[in-house]
Formats: sequence, structure tokens, C-alpha cells
Amino acid sequence: MTRARALKQVIRARAARTGERYTTARRHELEDSQQRSVAQPRALAELQPRIPSAAGSKGGPSDASTIAKTGHGFDHWFAILDRFDAVKKGHTAAAQHLRQGHHVDGWYAQGITLAYERARGVRAANQRFDGVFEVSASKVIAADAAAVIKALTDPRRRRRLSGAGAELLEALWAALDSPASKGFVVRPDGLGRFRYQWDGTTVQLYLLPKPGGKVSVVATNAKLEGPAMVEERRAQWRALLNALAASLT
Repeated sequence: MTRARALKQVIRARAARTGERYTTARRHELEDSQQRSVAQPRALAELQPRIPSAAGSKGGPSDASTIAKTGHGFDHWFAILDRFDAVKKGHTAAAQHLRQGHHVDGWYAQGITLAYERARGVRAANQRFDGVFEVSASKVIAADAAAVIKALTDPRRRRRLSGAGAELLEALWAALDSPASKGFVVRPDGLGRFRYQWDGTTVQLYLLPKPGGKVSVVATNAKLEGPAMVEERRAQWRALLNALAASLT
């Protein structure tokens, strides 16, 4: 994979997670990458997109992880955003204030701002700053990426997943079997991704290698209609991931 292509994947993953426009996500990622290179040079191929976890979809970073990363918890940052009049000035200005005025990492600036907006009643849980609802579900499976892909693409193995929900499976099989589909794209480092559309929503499946020959399968479903659809899709994705894990044991 070329450096430019790898960078595009990182930027697109960031844009999907934060709801930023591609150009905005690209600018932030390049800024973060430059900061990382000053502190500790790393090859771009070693960078993985930040994939939201099921817990993160509910509120972004936790208070504990925010303290560990920034040295302060939500109370501190919420007070700063209150003084900044963040509700009135909007999400972009608030996140930028944390980034530029208080040197908060870009991802945490976004996550803290989202958590703040939810705490102040500006935004619902699972709603991004652009108003779009999304949900994520994840499962660590005792198998490698190749085994997971085979379980999802081999017609005989698919039968073991029949209890996961006909609606979800029908859409997933149609997307994977489509003549236009490129299937899962797997990088040399083992990170895989498959993206498709499902009834007007966007699905991204990630395969993240874990130590001990395991893989974390993450499903992110965006452009949902509202909280009711969030819970419906959450249940469907959890059922599929549980069935997938059971089929590979």
C-alpha cells in the first residue's frame, strides 16, 4: 500500500468517527501526525485508524481515560467550555478551543466536546455533532482476520450465523456478494475494513489484530434515524458478532 493511500484510509476513518468533512479531518490528521513525528518518528503504515468502541459510541472517551490523557477530567474541561460559551459558539469552535488554547489532542478535543454537548442537553447520546446518529458494537474473537473473512464469505460457514437476524444478514451478504464489491481490504499489518450501504445507512466493519492470534471485529453503523434505530441496530450487530465468535470456536 502506498503512503498516500494509507493516509487516505486514516483520514476517512477519522472523518467517519468524528463527522468532520474530509478536508477538515485531513488537516487535523496531518497536524497530529506532525506532532507525533516530532515526539517520536513513526512510519505511517504503523498508524491505525482510531476505531470507536461500543462504549465510545455512547459518550466518547471516559472520564478516566480523559484524566490519563489530558491530566484533567470532564468537570475541568466542561468548566472551560462553559466559560468559552461553547453551547452558543458551536462544536467546531469548542473543539478548536480545546486543541489550540489548551493543547488537547484532536481526538480527545472532539470526544470531550461531544460529551459536554450531551451533558448540556445540546446533543443526544450516539448523536454526532453533525446531527447524525450512529452506533458501534465490537467483539474480540479467538481467530485471525482470514478466518473471520472466510466465516462471512463462505456460503457453508454462513449457515452458522443464521440466528443473527435475517435483515442484517441479507444486507451484509448482498453487499459482500455484489459484483461491484471489493470485499474486505486487508493491509499488510492485518488491519481490515469493509464498507457498504444498508437501507440508507452506512456500515463499516473493521478487523483489528490483537495479541495471541485474536482479532477485534468492530461494526459501526452510521446515518441512523434516531435513538430507537440506534438500539435496534445495536442489538442486531451484537447478535451477529456473538454468533460469529461462536462459529469460530
